[in-house]
Amino acid sequence: MNSVTGISITRAPVAPSMKAIRYTRTGDSSVLTLEDRDIPEPGPGEVRVKVAVSGVNPTDWKNRSGATGELAFDEVSPNQDGAGTVDATGPGVEGLAKGDRVWLYLSQYQRPSGTAQEYTVVSADHVVRLPENVSFDVGASLGVPAMTAHRALTVSEDGPTRLHPSALDGKTVLVAGGAGAVGHAAIQLARWAGATVVTTVSGPEKAALATAAGAHHVVNYKTGDAASEIRAIAPNGVDLIVEVAPAQNAELNAAVAANRASIAIYANNGGDSFTLDIRPNMVTNARYQFVLLYTVGADALKAAEEDVTAAAAAGVLEVGEDAGLPLHRFSLADTAAAHDAVENGTVGKVLIDL
Repeated sequence: MNSVTGISITRAPVAPSMKAIRYTRTGDSSVLTLEDRDIPEPGPGEVRVKVAVSGVNPTDWKNRSGATGELAFDEVSPNQDGAGTVDATGPGVEGLAKGDRVWLYLSQYQRPSGTAQEYTVVSADHVVRLPENVSFDVGASLGVPAMTAHRALTVSEDGPTRLHPSALDGKTVLVAGGAGAVGHAAIQLARWAGATVVTTVSGPEKAALATAAGAHHVVNYKTGDAASEIRAIAPNGVDLIVEVAPAQNAELNAAVAANRASIAIYANNGGDSFTLDIRPNMVTNARYQFVLLYTVGADALKAAEEDVTAAAAAGVLEVGEDAGLPLHRFSLADTAAAHDAVENGTVGKVLIDL
């Protein structure tokens, strides 16, 4: 009621809004803009999460840049990984309720709604309860890196398909690039599962990070004969290789692989193609396995989800300088700078606080 005119006025309810990063075309980080948007409602089989921390991975800037294909939606919020609190659930969702602490993975896969926004709606299949003793920082760092590492460690012909303490007892694992996010997670998971872990790095600073992550042996490939050093550690060769740079390391891998070894390739650092010497790989019955989380299949994703959560609950997948993965924090408004940091090869984990 207007006290002056005596006329009753009914105002339409104002839809709650949120801050969100959006892009409507592919390109460099300048296409990312901070916008106000209505908070979305979850549909059947979906969960709305109030995001606390969004994790940035190379796949996020590559998707944004157009390197992986054209934009599939009119408007996209980037970033696959994150952690936060369930805010609402859609019809048919079971096992998750408002207030649950959760971590998210592949949030923006075949969807327009990533984690670079205050609220995101995600398929319930990609929303996982976060153990109470696990921080949102760890939760936002699990998805792409830890699940990729899990897959790389479980593709061996003679190895386990699941990870748990003792799963890799008696195995020697070589992690190429142990200071990277996937390499860091691979070191942590392999050690948790009982393997002897060897990693290669390019300098003393990265060596310190790999050691902090839990690597038993660190080899600087720029200062010595990496193959001889690795063979001295593992005279019979290494059983599993987690590979980030197959073009650069093909010769090294052939030289140190044990009989029936598996080389799991999850990135193409150093070149888009590589050449293999047939004879040494044939002699050892080597297996080359390519790994891309988006297309590993539902069973592999579920196995990784469960094992990674168990490892995190056990305190295995910690992040931060002391754990071997320095954190670089950005605000939501600075998402473009966060993407640039990952694209430019910043060592550590880039997180966005919401």
